[in-house]
Amino acid sequence: MRLAAAVPCACLSLLLGACHMSTPQGDRTSAVAYAEHTFGYDLQFLERQDGVIVLKNGDAQVIVSPKYQGKVITSTASGPSGYSFGWLNYAALASAAPAAHMNAYGGEDRFWLGPEGGQFSVFFRPGEDMVFDNWQTPAPIDSEPWDLVGHDAAQVSMKKTVRLTSRAGTAFQAELSRQVRLLSAESLGRVLGVAPPSSVKWVAFETVNGLTNTGDTKWTKQTGTLCIWILSMLRPASDGVAVIPFKQGDDRMLGPVAATNYFGEIPADRIRYDEGVLYFKIDGRHRSKLGLSPLRATPVAGSYDPGNRALTVVQFDLPASHDGYVNQLWEVQKEPFKGDVVNAYNDGPLAGGDQMGPFYELETSSPAAFLGPGERLVHTQRMLHFVGEEAGLSDVSRKVFGVSLERVKSALK
Repeated sequence: MRLAAAVPCACLSLLLGACHMSTPQGDRTSAVAYAEHTFGYDLQFLERQDGVIVLKNGDAQVIVSPKYQGKVITSTASGPSGYSFGWLNYAALASAAPAAHMNAYGGEDRFWLGPEGGQFSVFFRPGEDMVFDNWQTPAPIDSEPWDLVGHDAAQVSMKKTVRLTSRAGTAFQAELSRQVRLLSAESLGRVLGVAPPSSVKWVAFETVNGLTNTGDTKWTKQTGTLCIWILSMLRPASDGVAVIPFKQGDDRMLGPVAATNYFGEIPADRIRYDEGVLYFKIDGRHRSKLGLSPLRATPVAGSYDPGNRALTVVQFDLPASHDGYVNQLWEVQKEPFKGDVVNAYNDGPLAGGDQMGPFYELETSSPAAFLGPGERLVHTQRMLHFVGEEAGLSDVSRKVFGVSLERVKSALK
């Protein structure tokens, strides 16, 4: 699949929970037959592939895998029998043979690097035409395991050393790092700005993602540079809606609200702008993507799945001062550092009828990393899932997005 492309997040010290490393033939869930799309079903499947780490705070549970590039694979708010939020590509995870171009394992929080396209792309070899046959996801973020630094009752730490060469011929030496942290109730209330109603169950975690220049030259606008790119692959719903607040203002000053023509223009019945909120259909039935620039983005995005009564909130770093965001488009670019901050992707059939998913994605990016030797950039993203009575979920939606769930549900009808 071809992909395009806040407040500052403080370290959270009040984190609760427990974690364990599953064995490949883990014995905690093997005696129970869980239904598909439940957390227990996904945990059993992953235990057959490799050991995974499970962070747990009561029914709130998160699966992390160093083997699969440090991904947060999935999470639940309701224990093993609860809904599993992450999309998993079971065939890819079970296969011993690497896939061409990209190993699409899935996972609801994965670390990628940009830019994907443009003269400074790290997905094409020097001088290559930017066509699908030449496109290759770098192995450190696609197929190679990450090093487990350590884990305890609250978090998992991992890292990866990378050496990459861009399409322009620039060599990058870097270290990637990430911490996955399970949030406590107190921490959740602080970052959300309101305590969730008692009728709502939740799971919340954050990933603190680092990029360090370990080479001996500075990354500049002339040489090109990298960015941290976090992608969340989630299960779609026939009536699912992405909810993305945006900064209102004159298009002549701020540009369009969103770029909407990544894979052809998004049909009018699948997208709507209304009073500072963008609504986008995430049903897994029509391949389409949009992106918001730093002039339009706010540090929050999310979605609602009415059938599962599941509200998702993504919070991310959006610094007020930066030197640009990388442009991910597959073309030689006049403005390679005028890219998107936040994106949403809805999967759908390709022209020949094949389809990878279905799934949908919420994506966030760091600013371009103009780093000198030894300098480090950090991009933090939080994933908050809420399930329960719609009245309580609507209270959360009003607080975070400024709109009720009734408005969300009716926006694209």
